[in-house]
Amino acid sequence: MNDLSRFGINQMTVKQLALPELVEHCVRLGIPGVGLWREPVRSYGVEATAALLRDAGLGVTTLCRGGFFTTAGDLDDNRAAIDEAAALGTDTLVLVAGGLAAGSRDLADARSRITEAIAELAPYAGERGVRLAIEALHPMYASDRCAVSTLDQALEIAEHFPATQVGVVVDTYHVWWDDRAPAAVERAGRAGRIHSFQLADWTTPLPAGVLDGRGQLGDGVIDLGRWCSLLDAAGYRGPIEVELFNEELWARDGVEVLEETVARFCAHAVGG
Repeated sequence: MNDLSRFGINQMTVKQLALPELVEHCVRLGIPGVGLWREPVRSYGVEATAALLRDAGLGVTTLCRGGFFTTAGDLDDNRAAIDEAAALGTDTLVLVAGGLAAGSRDLADARSRITEAIAELAPYAGERGVRLAIEALHPMYASDRCAVSTLDQALEIAEHFPATQVGVVVDTYHVWWDDRAPAAVERAGRAGRIHSFQLADWTTPLPAGVLDGRGQLGDGVIDLGRWCSLLDAAGYRGPIEVELFNEELWARDGVEVLEETVARFCAHAVGG
């Protein structure tokens, strides 16, 4: 099966490609959507990026990222991220919520701070047609990047707010290990809170620092086809975005990696 109608490529998967080159090859390969990151978008220009993708007929699946509410997070910067998402034409801003506050060992306090920050931002986002998507990160990131480690925890925060304003990201790399995650996906689907679905595989050993350990689809142990079926059963019909942080992939030719990712998606996700 070679259905790319829901496929999205996250910009970081092939960060070695300049944005115009990425757009060119997405059009050539029939990729309909791109997940963008704020830093390269700002370098190119928000309005210029919006025009480039719009003129090419490409959608923006998500914008990454807002959040970091417990550390360096700034509500004004998060409002700017919401404005950028609206200008780019995406309805989804991904939140990496932040880890423990400086000097703290209190995860519950961190999640409380995250909830309070989202309460400040959710109405602002809703007025601009942007949904805040809380991404649960693997527990190995709980101390420094995200105190929200499971889909259940993400939903407990999201459920304080309207589903049109706050939902969750289901990212296979971060939640594949959790035997409660399938039930959480079903729960999120019933409530209309699955705002983004991202794929990456899990390979070991992880690299030093673990941040760039997201494996190419099919290289690891995650049953990606099962996860796609699970999201379908939960009623999710949005984009399926491949987001890979991987030094070995970044060292290769970006066009080759993009073509390989399309082939792997067809073999292990929609065709898995």
